This record gives sequence, C-alpha cells and structure tokens, in this order.
Amino acid sequence: MRVALVTESFPPDVNGVAHCALQTARHLVRRGHEPLVVAPLANSAPTAPQAHESPCPVVRVPSMPLPGYPQVRIALPGRRLSAALDGHRPDLVHLASPFVLGARGMAAAARRGVPAVAVYQTDMARYAHTYLGRGGAAAWRRIRAVHAAADLTLAPSSAALLDLTEHGVPRVRLWPRGVDSGRFHPGRRDAVLRSSLLAGRELLVGYVGRLAPEKDVRLLAETSALPGVRTVVIGEGPSAAALRAQLPEVRFLGRRTGDELARLYASLDVFMHTGPFETFCQTVQEAMASGVPVVAPAAGGPLDLVDHGRTGLLVPPGDGVALRDAVRTLGGDAERRLRYGAAGRRAVAARTWEAVGDQLLAHYEDVLADRTAVAA
Repeated sequence: MRVALVTESFPPDVNGVAHCALQTARHLVRRGHEPLVVAPLANSAPTAPQAHESPCPVVRVPSMPLPGYPQVRIALPGRRLSAALDGHRPDLVHLASPFVLGARGMAAAARRGVPAVAVYQTDMARYAHTYLGRGGAAAWRRIRAVHAAADLTLAPSSAALLDLTEHGVPRVRLWPRGVDSGRFHPGRRDAVLRSSLLAGRELLVGYVGRLAPEKDVRLLAETSALPGVRTVVIGEGPSAAALRAQLPEVRFLGRRTGDELARLYASLDVFMHTGPFETFCQTVQEAMASGVPVVAPAAGGPLDLVDHGRTGLLVPPGDGVALRDAVRTLGGDAERRLRYGAAGRRAVAARTWEAVGDQLLAHYEDVLADRTAVAA
C-alpha cells in the first residue's frame, strides 16, 4: 500500500503531531508499505532530512511561522504538495492534524479520487480562544469542514471523539496513541540523578511538555512551594522565560529526549500535567509506562488514561491548589505511590506503537474496502 502522510509538523519539529506522524511512518515501513511524508519546512530543518530523522522520503513545502507562536509553522500555497501526490500515486492519504496543509491535502486527495483518513490531534478551537481570546467558533467551522470531507476521522480519546461528534463531524472512530514501553520503563530510575535534582529535598515532582499558555504550567506555583518538594520542568516553548520568572522554586531542565528523558521520567516520584486542552496527552502515558503515579486535570485525554484512585489522581482543571493537594496526598504515602505506579505501568505496557499501528492499518483497510464496495 502506498500512503501519503500529510502532516502539519514533522521531526525535527518535535511535538505530539510530529511524534505520532513519525511513528506512523515507521510502522508503515515495518509492515512493508510505502509511505511518503509531506510537511512544512521549518527554519531549522534541512531541505532533505537525515536518515535517522525519517524512515521514508519527506517532501518539505514552504511555510511561515504562526503569528504569536513561531514554533508552529503554517504551510504556504504552492504546487509541491500536488506534485508529491502525483509522484507517489498513493492508495490512501493520511492527514495528521489537518488544518492548513492537511486541508489542502484533503482537497488534493478528493481531486484524484483517493480516500483520506484524517487524524484529529490538536484542539485548535481552544487554542484560538487561549491565544486570541476569540475564534473558537470559526475554528470549529474549519475543523468540521475539513473532517467532514474525510472518509474517516480518527479521534485519540473519548473526550475528543465526543467533541467532534457534538460539533457535527461524521464517521469518527477511536484510535489512541502508542508508547515505547521498552524505553519508558521503571528500570530507568536513577538514584544519582534523583539526588542531584532533589538537592536535599524528599519528593521529586515533574512536568514534561511544551511551555506555552495553553499548558497552564503556572499552576505549578502552589506545588513548588510545598516543604520538601522539588519540582522540575522538562521542555521548552514560548512561555519559558515568563515561567522561569513566575516559578523561582522550580528547576527548569530544558528540552530532553531519548534515554535521558526516560531516566528523568522514571526518577520522578509524581508526574504532574497541568493543561486542560489535551486531546490525548502522550506525556501522561509515558509517565505511566515509567511506573510513576500521575496527577492531571479531569479533562480531555487524561480522562481515558488516568484511573482515578488506581493509577493516579484527577483534579478540577485550572486548580493549582487541587494539584498541590493531590501531590501532598501522594507525597505522604510511599506505598500508594508504588501501587499507583505499578498499576499505571500495567495499564499501558502493551499499548505499543506496533499494536496501535496495526489498529491504524485496520482502519485503512476498512476505508479502502468501503471505497471498493461503493465503486462496485
């Protein structure tokens, strides 16, 4: 099967959409299929990615930075997408978080009579409200128009599926995300690393993710003031400088990847997520695979991932005091932390990228079979 994977971002533009697109491309190659990735060109990206960045050919299209959020690129109109599709002759077009480039990919697929699967990953409506104070309704109109044109839309969580169906998007199914449970593993816990981070304190609490307004990282203030608690933040983003000023008790470690990131996860006593707008929340899943109990908002993707009172604690969104109290509860009960961490590991260990990749291929096959049936 030849698949054109059109994505709004791709490594080295590392984020949730890019990571999922990379894992999808790897799985397609692993199963003997022929993917081609089409993605916006980032300022820091070479015109031809190095071999370790992609398992398949990548076509980069011109782009510009999103106003107010330069880390996100917006594809510009051009002929490169059409030329890439004509050259690859795909059997199916996979649209990862379609909004700008993905919408053009949808139209290009329709013109060629090629079925399209759209993967919903980014809550653009809530982002518009966060960054602009308006535009949520317009964003949903755009989302609905793009996804309604797809043969199938895949939602990463029950909350995202409900959002889509309530806003009139048809033909939606659930497709979660995988986790590298070999890399993210409790065995990565590092006593030396823990000691260096704790610097004499007793409980190590951490956040991993983008530092941006919609992530609400400022809510760590109350937790970081708890006696004996060291709070660490791993990640970068447009809010980094402001957060460093707002959270003087927090230790900011910058962006970490690979085995180094895995050691940091496993060395935590409690993982915290603060953002209420996650369609899935991969960092929560990675923390669970690492055997770490989770505290997260009772909203979006974490509702599917965190079993309250068994693998972690869910708190009201936007409530820094509730986050602090949940950390204090877990901090005072080492046995509960171990029990929650072990249960979390068991819950996600089998949810590998291979397993969810095969689920994706089953969705592809259903779409292709439906098209064949209609043609007959």
